Amino acid sequence: MNSATVRNLLVRGMLGGLAAGVLALVVAYLLGEPDVDSAISFEAAHSHEHEMEVVSRSLQSTAGLATGVLVYGVAFGGIAALAFCFALGRVASFSPRATALLLSGCALLAVYVVPFLKYPANPPSVGNPDTIGKRTTLYFLMMLLSVLLAIAATIVGKRLAPRLGNWYATVVAVVGFAVVIGLAYAFLPVINEVPKDFPATLLWRFRLSALAIQIVLWGGFGLLFGELAERQLNPKPAPAARGRAVAAPN
Repeated sequence: MNSATVRNLLVRGMLGGLAAGVLALVVAYLLGEPDVDSAISFEAAHSHEHEMEVVSRSLQSTAGLATGVLVYGVAFGGIAALAFCFALGRVASFSPRATALLLSGCALLAVYVVPFLKYPANPPSVGNPDTIGKRTTLYFLMMLLSVLLAIAATIVGKRLAPRLGNWYATVVAVVGFAVVIGLAYAFLPVINEVPKDFPATLLWRFRLSALAIQIVLWGGFGLLFGELAERQLNPKPAPAARGRAVAAPN
């Protein structure tokens, strides 16, 4: 794949990430923000400290939310496009559409779902401010481990395929990934700082909305970028060219 093609796919990846970010922004605003407001209200009702609000809540839930989600979408879209350029034709002989969707699904699993299951997202008022550094480190450690293991599982599966066949090689790679992740879950510290009186339903809704945002973001990107990549790499012939091709045998 030449540099011009990579550059074009990078631009399309960033555009796909931006469009997916818009979809995720709608989900975040409609599903996530009401739960954030409820969590903030809970914190205000149970806290005797009154801190000065540097950034207003209305700004956080509109322009701040939009900026964060859209910038994240563009950034991850560019990175995912570069990963697509490397994976296309190397992992499996799939079409650009299928490769983009498969890559997005695997990235969603490795980058978000696996760390989420060990260290799920928490709304405001949940968590000790003194342990935020530890919690952040553990989360990113889990994410890094998951991504590296996903890459290792892909390599192992490719190398075992000639001997075991694609099906059994994939099963071995997936089982190996699950076993090592399970060991990481068992040995990494458990963090549970949810207040006893915090509403369980609110916590559950917040975590579901956080997961839904990521599913929409990665799923939307896989579909949108897959379509853009397919048109870039396998362009359809123009109608006039098709007509000449049909008329040529006569």
